Amino acid sequence: MRDIRNIAVIAHVDHGKTTLVDELLKQSGTFSSHQNVDERVMDSNAIEKERGITILSKNTAIDYEGVRINIIDTPGHADFGGEVERVLKMVDSVLLLVDAQEGVMPQTKFVVKKALSLGHRPIVVINKIDKPGGDPDRVVDEVFDLFAQMDATEEQLDFPVVYAAARDGYAKLALSDENKDLTPLFQTILTEVPKPVGSDENGLQLQVFTLDYDNFIGKIGIARIFNGTISMGETVVLVKADGEKVKGRVSKLIGFKGMERFDIKTAGTGDIVAVAGFETIDVGDSLCDPNNPMPLDPMHIEEPTLSVTFAVNDSPLAGTEGKFVTSNKINERLAAEMNTNIAMNYEQIGEGKFRVNGRGELQICILAENMRREGFEFCIGRPEVITKIEDGVKTEPFEHLVIDLPDEHTGAIIEKLGKRKANMTNMVPMGAGYTRLEFEIPARGLIGIRTEFLTETKGEGVMNHSFLEFRPYSGMVESRKYGALVSMEAGEAVGYSIFNLQDRGIMFVKPQDKVYVGMVIGQHAKDNDLDVNPTKGKQQSNVRSSGADEAIKLVPPRSMSLENALEWIEEDEAVEVTPISVRVRKRELDPTVRKRTAKKEKYN
Repeated sequence: MRDIRNIAVIAHVDHGKTTLVDELLKQSGTFSSHQNVDERVMDSNAIEKERGITILSKNTAIDYEGVRINIIDTPGHADFGGEVERVLKMVDSVLLLVDAQEGVMPQTKFVVKKALSLGHRPIVVINKIDKPGGDPDRVVDEVFDLFAQMDATEEQLDFPVVYAAARDGYAKLALSDENKDLTPLFQTILTEVPKPVGSDENGLQLQVFTLDYDNFIGKIGIARIFNGTISMGETVVLVKADGEKVKGRVSKLIGFKGMERFDIKTAGTGDIVAVAGFETIDVGDSLCDPNNPMPLDPMHIEEPTLSVTFAVNDSPLAGTEGKFVTSNKINERLAAEMNTNIAMNYEQIGEGKFRVNGRGELQICILAENMRREGFEFCIGRPEVITKIEDGVKTEPFEHLVIDLPDEHTGAIIEKLGKRKANMTNMVPMGAGYTRLEFEIPARGLIGIRTEFLTETKGEGVMNHSFLEFRPYSGMVESRKYGALVSMEAGEAVGYSIFNLQDRGIMFVKPQDKVYVGMVIGQHAKDNDLDVNPTKGKQQSNVRSSGADEAIKLVPPRSMSLENALEWIEEDEAVEVTPISVRVRKRELDPTVRKRTAKKEKYN
């Protein structure tokens, strides 16, 4: 049996996981000297590169001193918590990365809780020790306190610590050591990570932890072998979560090394491989010996907490900017997403309408952003939380929210969150003029707060949240305070009109932008909606007036990204998404129908 170590890298978003994996790949000699390697090579998706976040967990393998080390890079964002949870079952230990300045953050708690409950003994890596504000000793104490809070065992509390600066490619076991590379970290992995238990002699037990899809070979399950061996062309039995058994042949067996995948003939206990040949393979399924199938426990996956409606674009500008506009195409694309993304699901809820359920706004935004880049055109409604009835009581998801912000803004933010039914549980001075606030808040209260929060803290606040539990419904939550400026004419926006409308609120459009009846062109300064005409030009006359040649001064419009627009809209509005534009509109474009509906609601 080969000498193998299986390890996952877990951390809060932006603490340096992917950069560390890059350096491990480079320093283990996995890339040859002439190979041209991207930065953050594990973040292969375009959106991951732009945002600097990991969305999909990815695995790689390196060989170091004759030992095969399988490394899985996990997302740090709570919206992708489903990914992390599954990965932790596939490994024998974790590298817990913590920023030497920021210390323990909410998603760190979320992943640590999962890792400790599975019995892993983490290797704690204090990263970014070169930061001027870093305090590695304080952070080690914070990690110890966190483990103690989570009821860690004596053995888990005696965790190994490595200090590192992943960006500069060095690690050390004591802060006073001199070191140039990551050798101390490699050595710690070899000595502290347990070898896989199990044996090649036993019957096959393999469990799938993530999915991939290939147009030629169909669904691919990426899995770990817990017992036995598997070979290309072998007949094995697939055991589903509900106990259903399907016999099938392994049509392709794929191994990993660095960033490359290659076909292999056979693999044994402890290996992480990709298997093709099973159309119905899913996360948590087991492949077993057909003569004596002994499946592993299926995995529990956290359920979605947010839903959003995707619909065919029916605005007057529909079909002018996108390639794929029909409900069939949108349906196909959503079905393809669900092939590999297990934390989401969707259903058709009417002609050309689909309800997509996910773990958070970010996850749904990333799907929409990917779709628009592929040439799709569609409408999205306002995100809504998924409520459940438990023992006759209506319940909704609650989140644990952690905010770091300058001291002078704490009062305003506490007041703002109070109106959204948030309950403050902790307030800690962080030093250097910053305070950390912790809240428990209904997930509904977080919809649409990010932009307001950044404005209120002048861009200096940081907010993070992770799913807590379902609790009884907490009544009405305050939403947007301002109305919308709605276009009552179709055509092109004119500078003269926009100039005259600037006093009424914040504009979303600029001169020569196309507008249509019912499109939202700005935010009203008051709390009611206002119908306006952005296409009206200046009346010309043959009498020259004294102010005729005064230049009009336009304030730059607020540019609406997909995320901003989704946060901003109310229930009677939608976001029109095309490869070129993101427009906000009223669901009901006709102003007379809108007024009639508003009257009915008022008197009901």
